[in-house]
Amino acid sequence: MDKDTILLEELNIETLYGDGGTTYEVPIYQRNYAWEKDQIETLIQDIYDAYTANPQKVVYYIGTLVIFDRGGKVYEVIDGQQRLTTIYLVLNALNLALNTFGALPKSKLTYRARRKSKDTLDNIVKPEKTGNPDRGILNGFVYAQNAIYEIVAPAEREGFYSYFLNNVHILRYIVPKDIDLNHYFEVMNSRGEQLEMHEIVKASLCSGLSPDEMEKFAYIWEACSQMNIYIQQRLNDTAIFGTHLNECPDIDFDRLPSPQDKSKGKISIRDLAEGNIGVLTEDTGNDRNDTFQPVIDFPNFLLIVLKITRMDEEQFDPVKFILDDKELINEFNKARRDSAFAKQFIMNLLKARFLLDNFIVHHSNNEDSFGDNPWQLQLYVKEMYPKNTADDNKTQDELVQLLSMFEVAFTARQRKNWLFYCLLHLFNDTDPEHYLHFLRALAKKYFFDIYLNPGNLSESNNRPIPNSFDNTILRNREIMLEIDNRHPDFDLIYGNGTQASKGVQLYIFNYTDYILWSKYASEIRGKGYGKDNRERIAFFESLGCSDFGLDTFDNFYFSRTRKSLEHFYPQAKAVNGSELSRDNINCFGNYAMIGADANSSGSNWNPKAKLAHYRDRKQDQVSVASLKFKIMMQICDDNCNKISRNELCRHDGMEWNFDDIANHQKKMLSILFSDL
Repeated sequence: MDKDTILLEELNIETLYGDGGTTYEVPIYQRNYAWEKDQIETLIQDIYDAYTANPQKVVYYIGTLVIFDRGGKVYEVIDGQQRLTTIYLVLNALNLALNTFGALPKSKLTYRARRKSKDTLDNIVKPEKTGNPDRGILNGFVYAQNAIYEIVAPAEREGFYSYFLNNVHILRYIVPKDIDLNHYFEVMNSRGEQLEMHEIVKASLCSGLSPDEMEKFAYIWEACSQMNIYIQQRLNDTAIFGTHLNECPDIDFDRLPSPQDKSKGKISIRDLAEGNIGVLTEDTGNDRNDTFQPVIDFPNFLLIVLKITRMDEEQFDPVKFILDDKELINEFNKARRDSAFAKQFIMNLLKARFLLDNFIVHHSNNEDSFGDNPWQLQLYVKEMYPKNTADDNKTQDELVQLLSMFEVAFTARQRKNWLFYCLLHLFNDTDPEHYLHFLRALAKKYFFDIYLNPGNLSESNNRPIPNSFDNTILRNREIMLEIDNRHPDFDLIYGNGTQASKGVQLYIFNYTDYILWSKYASEIRGKGYGKDNRERIAFFESLGCSDFGLDTFDNFYFSRTRKSLEHFYPQAKAVNGSELSRDNINCFGNYAMIGADANSSGSNWNPKAKLAHYRDRKQDQVSVASLKFKIMMQICDDNCNKISRNELCRHDGMEWNFDDIANHQKKMLSILFSDL
């Protein structure tokens, strides 16, 4: 085999992990396993969607794996260890769900010189055998288990397992064992790692540009790729952003100012891909460092900009476009490759970055804390700290709530349809009041026409089916937000406690909390009403509980920690034949979203115990910061007080019963449906 030859194979998972003599070894220079819950859930959901679309024919490509042949069928994992480890964890989680131990994986996955990680993988289905486990790997296994149980119905698991083994494919590159590994890294990239997919896209787009045009293109591209700082600070060019750096860019590519210290002569693909051309100006005139946590990464952002760019093409079908960075090269390959398209795309990228930074929320670098909203929506202005995007405080507050509601509901960096719709709107209209009306309508459209439309939901778990968002929102490549589903049956889809719900998705809870906050903001916020005020009394009566103060509403924000479904009346205490059955408690009226840590610590407590704990412990206030949950707890507290005054005949442990669950669900639905 030639030293410079790299063997490429397309394998299914059964072949990848089916050879008992193969060992995949993760070297010490690789980082720890780091996939989070959202990434693992998204992967399993995507594979499940492909399986349900056509379990016989659809192939799901999971990406690439680069390994170095060390001889004796031992392969050092150069690139793709996160993906390879995740596949291993999912296989074991499926084995546990189906009791199919001994089937796969037969190939061994291990970590060199990292004993804790090695032992955790060796005992992944019996973690108690590992005294000091690798928490990242162990958490990944738990996330995979939970996702399988939540997404794949029991009757579908054998078929899903078969699909996972046979139809999920990976591209495996084997670096031959006689090649110098350092030489391989040099061939691939002088930085010691593969060119990223977005770097390949960059080189491809520039292929038809002149050297001077390439320089401009790379100048903008590199500035836009640094996602955690305002684009105006990165470029700091008044010719692009106006005198105060606060104007949305509106300039032709050919009129772009050239970067300082232009590169001379021929530009190589590697220089282009690695950003070695064009020196960005960063003299902001002050020492500010306005860094933040963006809601999307650069590769997925490129896909959103590509989709926006192609919306003007008559033959373009946006519904078939995949907002997932695994499809980055494929989607760009479908677009035109000429210089005009490259120029249009790079200018759209610049404009979209301005809109993302200044009109979409980003998260501060601080951790979530009670009473301190970490979500920021600010317009960068030269020579002053960023100012609120909207001048009117009420508009500003509601914009932040709506945008963070969407982001917390759809945290995964892929498939951010809501962000695409927002940027598409902002490309034509950045007026804050118009933007607020748009977001209200978009949130409402999601709720009624997607999450309350059975045709858009999976029968097994009520998750939106593939393409349901674009099919519902886009008409002739334009956004349409009129409500079509004006007679939804919530109970039919999500249940009312007479039979267990098939699942209530996070967006339902986020939208409910937004509507509750909005009701408070429009009816009594800032009016100085005391507890004896009629309007304030009527407000809390409409919620179904007594007055629990206004601080909860004033301090409310959508915390990123609220990812766990809480049964207020616990599952452990609900059995058939008892006062509350499993059917009774598995419905919207008994559910709320809270932080995973709070849920795991108190999942088996009765409602009265949860009430005392969550109200007394300040550190739990962020985790339980759900307005719906606060109302449920107040109803429980009201019942405790009535029982103590002999106004309500209930025994201990039934301060929250099925009547409360049913009534609470009806109250919430009456509020949610009030403006339909």
